[in-house]
Amino acid sequence: MGLDDRDALMLLRDAVDPALGSDETIRRFYTHWFAIDLSARDLFPPDMEQQRRVFAQAMTWLFGELIAQRAEEPVAFLAQLGRDHRKYGVTQAHYDSMAHALSTALRDRLSDRWDDRLAEATHDAVTLVTGVMRGAADAEAAPAYCDGTVIEHIRACRDVSVVRLQLDQPLFYHPGQYVTVQVPQWPRRWRYLSPSIPADRGGAIEFHIRSVPGGMVSTAIVGETQPGDRWRLSSPHGGLHVDRAGGDVLMVAGGTGLAPLRTLIMDMTRFGDNPRVHLFFGARFPCELYDLKTLWQVASTNPWLSVTPVSEFSTDPPWAADFPDVRPPRGLHVRQTGLLPDVVTRYGNWGDRQILVCGGPQMVEATRAALITKGAPAERIQHDPLAG
Repeated sequence: MGLDDRDALMLLRDAVDPALGSDETIRRFYTHWFAIDLSARDLFPPDMEQQRRVFAQAMTWLFGELIAQRAEEPVAFLAQLGRDHRKYGVTQAHYDSMAHALSTALRDRLSDRWDDRLAEATHDAVTLVTGVMRGAADAEAAPAYCDGTVIEHIRACRDVSVVRLQLDQPLFYHPGQYVTVQVPQWPRRWRYLSPSIPADRGGAIEFHIRSVPGGMVSTAIVGETQPGDRWRLSSPHGGLHVDRAGGDVLMVAGGTGLAPLRTLIMDMTRFGDNPRVHLFFGARFPCELYDLKTLWQVASTNPWLSVTPVSEFSTDPPWAADFPDVRPPRGLHVRQTGLLPDVVTRYGNWGDRQILVCGGPQMVEATRAALITKGAPAERIQHDPLAG
């Protein structure tokens, strides 16, 4: 029965589900893989904890989709994964050794229930994963990645940097998408960053990065990036967008979650006629509203854009004096004080708008929940996948 055997697929899903104690199974999979293919170890960072967790979550979701007999989204996901993994230097041999290691780990985990039906389902599922990924990678003609040089690093405030690069060749992405980035301080630790300007034919690109407590890569970028550093970027992801024929728009940005929304707004300035856009831009302190001057400049020449600054606290901390003054000229809405979800929903439920929310996972979840509680339809709310 293979992929039609839902009972077997349920056993496979439970074997990799982290909520059901799959840690040892996933650990054994990677240990066996690296033992039979030494070159596979070089594809991953030294600390494998996050990688194991992400892999377990992805496999659990994948088996869940197969159980529900939904193939379209898993195939699209695996194809994108295959195209994206080219940046690591994955070869055909790696897919072969991965398939062997994963099949072995699943067989060992389910040894007390192993039979021909389970063996067939395992073979077909593993073949689907590796087959779609390698096929998509082989079919992709675009370069696996592009490199660029840091030309400017602006410390906008204590925890936020604006980094501008000149790429060796242009990278094309849709406004609102994000890309994967590797910095020299942390090789093989790729991170998702959102460009803050639309794709540029000359190869210019800009990122806004906030230093996350405990975040090794973000802390290194904010604290150590210098002009001349070489960064590596690869495939764009994400489907955040504005339908210019879909009615007015609410945008909610927390901190550097502004970047993709800023790109969408800048792209919209190319058109003479746009839906109305109301952007709430929030941070903890007023001094962390680091891009208000740019937003004011855009709003002053594009009457369809309104911007409301929001800060959790009404006054700045002492360290604010060490960084550029971000107070905008007169013209934006008066800054509001409070938590971003609370301030946004004071104005109503925004249920008639296209709604885009960007920022940290907790802020996005809280804002989404607050809007839905007020009556906004969940299907009208867009945000990128949440990562803890």
